[in-house]
Amino acid sequence: MAKRVLVVDDDPPIVRLLRKCLEQQGVEVATACDGAACLLAIESQRPDLVILDVMMPVMDGFQALRVLREKPETRDLPVILLTARKEDIDVARGWSTGADFYLTKPVALDEFVLVVRRILQIPGPQEAGTA
Repeated sequence: MAKRVLVVDDDPPIVRLLRKCLEQQGVEVATACDGAACLLAIESQRPDLVILDVMMPVMDGFQALRVLREKPETRDLPVILLTARKEDIDVARGWSTGADFYLTKPVALDEFVLVVRRILQIPGPQEAGTA
C-alpha cells in the first residue's frame, strides 16, 4: 500500500513541484492551501506524513503544528516544515513546536526526497532490490 503525504502550501507552483516529486517516489499526495485546511484534511484522510509551509493565510504552519501536537490522535504524525523562514529564531520555533524536520526553501529536491524516504521508511533505488 502506498504511503500518503499531505502537502500544505499556499503557493500552487510549489505544490505542483512537490506533488510531482513525491508521486515519482510512489507516494499518494493530497494537498491543502493553509493550516486550517490541513487540519480538516487530516481528519478526513489520515496521511503518513505532512509537509507544512509556515507562511500561509488563515492559519500559519506553526499554529497548525501546535494543534497537531496537542491532539492525541495526531501527536506522533510526522511533520516536515518546509519554509522560506531561515532565521535561527524561526528554526528554533519549528523544532520546539514539534517539527520532525525543518527544511528551508529553496530546497534541493534530492535532499527533500531523502528526508521523505527516511521518515516514511521507503527504500532508495539502490536499496529496493537485490541484483
